Amino acid sequence: MPRRVEAQQPEFSRSVSIDEIGPEGVALEVEADPAEREALARRFGLVSLDLLKGSATVFPVSRSLFRVEARFEAELVQTCVVTLDPFPVRLEDSFSALFGEGGPGLAALVSGDEDEDEPEPIEGGAIDLGETVAQHLALALDPYPRKPGASLPTEYAAGAEEATSGRVKPFAGLAELKTPRER
Repeated sequence: MPRRVEAQQPEFSRSVSIDEIGPEGVALEVEADPAEREALARRFGLVSLDLLKGSATVFPVSRSLFRVEARFEAELVQTCVVTLDPFPVRLEDSFSALFGEGGPGLAALVSGDEDEDEPEPIEGGAIDLGETVAQHLALALDPYPRKPGASLPTEYAAGAEEATSGRVKPFAGLAELKTPRER
């Protein structure tokens, strides 16, 4: 018997019903509470997420396509990939996203731009601004965070430089391990 998979509720969910969006759009403010920030920090591998808030305007492009124009700010602590020390990071970013009801090609059909990104699906008649902000926070995070002033020790940096210059051949010794028959 197949196992039923339940849809997981996002850690930071702030939905706006598309029925609430008038022709002039709707402006909203979102802010994650401490439990939501803690869950998001776990999800994104952060030491902590001390602030996540944003503002968004959702307006209709057509009857079944909506554009979100948003900006967010976040204060968080990441781990330096060089020193493994935690260090604070402040991020501010803005983004635009499309949401639509309908199939592929809807954005290009409405805007006339074939390079337009496909819209995110509208689920349950609502757009989840909290999850959208969380996803854009994830995109804004440095995947290899480095604490200001952190650098590789000189012996590692020199070894990497020699390896890339061709002077050091790390696998050169393997040739000596071959038996006479393999040569």
